[in-house]
Amino acid sequence: MAIQLETLPLRHVLTVPAMGSAVRIARETTEDVLMEWGIPRRHASVDAALLILSELVTNSVRHAASVSPNVTVIYAAGRDTFAFAVHDRHPHQPSLHAAVSSTAGSGLATVVELALSLGGTGVVRGDADGGGKSIWITLPL
Repeated sequence: MAIQLETLPLRHVLTVPAMGSAVRIARETTEDVLMEWGIPRRHASVDAALLILSELVTNSVRHAASVSPNVTVIYAAGRDTFAFAVHDRHPHQPSLHAAVSSTAGSGLATVVELALSLGGTGVVRGDADGGGKSIWITLPL
């Protein structure tokens, strides 16, 4: 699923404080955005997207809040693709490949495997200044 994210016409951005309520707010916003974009709640990728999003936002709150007071979720979609990123300003960039091949059973490994099993992708993109990163997930619609 090689998608040029810049070509996806639908966009939405959510920025929330890096605290426990961020997960609930991000999930609710995701459901609202998908409904607004005409993507049915029963679509096979929606539950997976909500699970993945929850794990990524939780990771940002747990591991990045000390240096990143906010978490940003970026949503994008097109006719056959839903993409989202969770961004924080912590400089650590996890290896998604290492997470999947790890035997530790981490939440990150689970969500990457889920995305891949649905024909989606996952990628970490560092900020230009090296001070943060976004984890992008794409899922088919």
